[in-house]
Amino acid sequence: MKISKTILAIAGFVFLSLTGHTQEVDLIRGDLAFLKGEATVNIEITYDKLSVGDFSKEADYIKKKIEEYNTKEAGTGDTWAIKWADDKANKFAEKFILGFVNLSKISASKDSKYTLIFNVKALEPGYSIGVSKRNAGIDGNITLVESTNRTKKLAMLSVERPPENKWRGAAFDAGSRIADAFYLSGQKVGKFIIKNNK
Repeated sequence: MKISKTILAIAGFVFLSLTGHTQEVDLIRGDLAFLKGEATVNIEITYDKLSVGDFSKEADYIKKKIEEYNTKEAGTGDTWAIKWADDKANKFAEKFILGFVNLSKISASKDSKYTLIFNVKALEPGYSIGVSKRNAGIDGNITLVESTNRTKKLAMLSVERPPENKWRGAAFDAGSRIADAFYLSGQKVGKFIIKNNK
C-alpha cells in the first residue's frame, strides 16, 4: 500500500511538472463567438513598449548585447543585432502562427475577415549553460479586430509566460529558445479559442 501511494505521489508530481509549462491564456474583454466557423484569421505580432529580460527597454538590451559581442570579436555584435531584428520580424511570428494553426485548425491568411494582433510586452530570453538553464517566455495581450475596421475591438486576451519547468528543454541559442516560447504560446492561444467556441 505504501509503495502504491508513493508511486501515485511521484506520478502526480511528474504530471504537474509536465503540464506546468503550459502557457496561461485568459479572456479579459468581449467573447470569441464571432470566430466560430471561421476557417482563417490574419495574425500579426507587434512589440510596443517591449521589455527584455531585466531591461525595461528593449533598446537597452540590444545595446548591451552589441557591446558584449563586439568586445569578444569586432563586428559580431552588429551581426547579432541584425539577426535579432530579423527573428522578431519573421522567425518568432512564424513559430507563433505554426503553433496556433496546429492546435486551432484555423489557417492564417492576410485576406481574413478578422485579425489577431499579439502585442508582446515582455520577453525573457532564458539561458542554457551546462546543467543550469532558464526557459524563454513571453507575456503580452491579444486584440481581435475586424480587418477592415481595426477600431472595432471584438475581444482581448492576456497571455502570460508559464512558471519555470525543469522538464522542458532549453536550446543553447537564444533565438531558438524564444522561438520555442512563441510556438508554445501560439498553441495555447489556438487551444483556448477552440475550447471557448464549442
